[in-house]
Amino acid sequence: MQEDELVKVEGDPESPLNRGRLCPIGVSTRDLVYHRDRLTYPRRRIGKRGSGQWQRISWDEALDEIADRLLAIRREFGAEAIALGTGTGRHHIRWVSRFGNALGTPNWCEPGFAQCFHPRVNTTILTFGDFPVCDYTGDVPPKCILYWGHNPLNSGPDGETRFNARDGLRHHPKVIVVDPRATELAKRADVWLQVRPGTDDALALAMLNVIIGEQLYDEPFVKSWTYGFEALAERVRTHTPEWAEPITWVAAEKIRAAARLFAETRPAMLEWGCAIEHTPNCIQTVRAISILPALTGNIDIPGGWVFGMHGIGRFPSLIEKLSPETNAKRLGAERFKLLGGAGADLPAAHIPTLLQAIAEGKPYPVKAFLVFGNNTLTTYAHSSRVLDALLKLDFMVCADLFMTPTAELADIVLPAASWPELDEVAGLPTVAANVVLAQQRAVRIGECKSDEEIFVALARRMKLESCTEPVVDVLNAQLRAGGVGLTFDELKETGFVKLPFRYRKFEPGGFKTPTGKIELYATRFAELGYSPLPYYEEPPESPISSPDVAKDYPLVLTTGARIPFFFNSEHRQLSRVRKARPDPLSEIHPETAARFGISDGDWMWIETRRGRMRQKAKLTRGIDPRVIAAEHGWWFPEEGPPEYGVWRCNVNLLTDNQPPYDPAMGTYQLRALLCRIGKAEDVV
Repeated sequence: MQEDELVKVEGDPESPLNRGRLCPIGVSTRDLVYHRDRLTYPRRRIGKRGSGQWQRISWDEALDEIADRLLAIRREFGAEAIALGTGTGRHHIRWVSRFGNALGTPNWCEPGFAQCFHPRVNTTILTFGDFPVCDYTGDVPPKCILYWGHNPLNSGPDGETRFNARDGLRHHPKVIVVDPRATELAKRADVWLQVRPGTDDALALAMLNVIIGEQLYDEPFVKSWTYGFEALAERVRTHTPEWAEPITWVAAEKIRAAARLFAETRPAMLEWGCAIEHTPNCIQTVRAISILPALTGNIDIPGGWVFGMHGIGRFPSLIEKLSPETNAKRLGAERFKLLGGAGADLPAAHIPTLLQAIAEGKPYPVKAFLVFGNNTLTTYAHSSRVLDALLKLDFMVCADLFMTPTAELADIVLPAASWPELDEVAGLPTVAANVVLAQQRAVRIGECKSDEEIFVALARRMKLESCTEPVVDVLNAQLRAGGVGLTFDELKETGFVKLPFRYRKFEPGGFKTPTGKIELYATRFAELGYSPLPYYEEPPESPISSPDVAKDYPLVLTTGARIPFFFNSEHRQLSRVRKARPDPLSEIHPETAARFGISDGDWMWIETRRGRMRQKAKLTRGIDPRVIAAEHGWWFPEEGPPEYGVWRCNVNLLTDNQPPYDPAMGTYQLRALLCRIGKAEDVV
């Protein structure tokens, strides 16, 4: 810092999370903060929706108009007619629901909430009583790591991976990788299980079959600390590797080898990602995979799968402000109880149901949508349906760093602060909170406000009864509840606090479940009306479940692989990282490419029953000839308003948000879809 200017961003060598290292996005922070295209003042749309015509307004004008419009909608249609949306993994994600609860609406959402992370959170809380994470920062390194649907060398969510994952590999653990693609990890794995996209549940059940059938489980731990072992054993008895082989495309002997290696090498830990949460059997997939460390006794031990120290208290979401009657109005809550009802750790609305309420007024009308840090047209499934819904809104507000295709549809656009421009408390890894750190404002750009400040200002303008206290008061409340013993100002002086870690925290009083044990047979699932035991279900659109569709769309499409230079749809404006990935790439086997006359680097069409888009072909033998792997989050800021090229290469033109959904979580199908391809002759 020099005279309120951000000069450089460096890693902290003392940090237990990155030990001084930065990812490509962190290195480019200054480019982000001072980018010429940053939104720096509020804007009001003056043309028709999507016309790209705007006028500059003051914050007072913006807040007055938003408050007046929202209060009018609440009076006429009820607070539930106002919905809020946010992007995944944001500093302000809990503030979105907090403001919604203060306003009186139960309808807030996030594009990955039923598709990313929270299926694992909700499921493990009901199974284990807490959310387990990998013990990367302890004194005992793991001797085996099972990477399932996650490539942490390319992605670093929740402050626990990327750098720590690389450090973990320095101790030369045995490595098992479950991934359809030959990632860097897969290439160095002792066992690589090249699973057919969407069949992870079958693979996990087969591994459980081996561990139980060959008596490889930790018998003392299972006997003392798990509930429902006999029922689970009976459930998986017929799910042999031979049963799984034609489903998963993984050889039976490889499945056996992986199960034996994981069970016989201790300590072992499970590193999993959102790939397992992209099909409508999401919750039972999570259940089946999570039981592997439980059977092998790798729970809350050094170098294993551990529960966090919860260094910050539970965020004051204000959900107590919602009456039972209002909570019952949450869109999708009655059907999807792990997403929006009694089984949810943080209840949220079901996005397809929300879009239906906007577009059709069913089950009741939603008239306003406030979007904070989310490019909805690129990150919600089935983008064409999303556009149809957004165009029917009476009122839309968007707060972001840049104008996006989504912001171009809004009535009011607000300039949000980037991370060096705001104060926040973070507990990392997320949920576990073993390290508590202070994110502190370094600069202020233009008229930008943090999303947290916007919520407080708007709550005051609307004269709400809560969500009006200064942001720092909420941060201090979290620190007090977590027992760190510091105020936010004091934490800023130290930078971070690493809590002393304790293992086997379950021993004094058991696990925080109804039985006091890890529930292999989940009693809360049974109470909620869902299967208490994991099961296999073929994806609704696949070569097996829909052979008629496969005649015209013969290839299996997988999506969502992380690009290390971007965060989902963000950072396409930054020239330094964009040089590393100027165009979207789709991985295709050389034999498949040759069948369709496609060469490496050619633009090619990818089409599903929902739509068509194009990406550049990347030929690789590290993918099955029957599979195409497309990148997500693509749009082109350099192409200008109002569309910014969002309809050219956006993989969510191909994905599906229609039923069937996961019965507990409402998850829809983002992977394992059927597609066809062709060379895009007309693309330069």
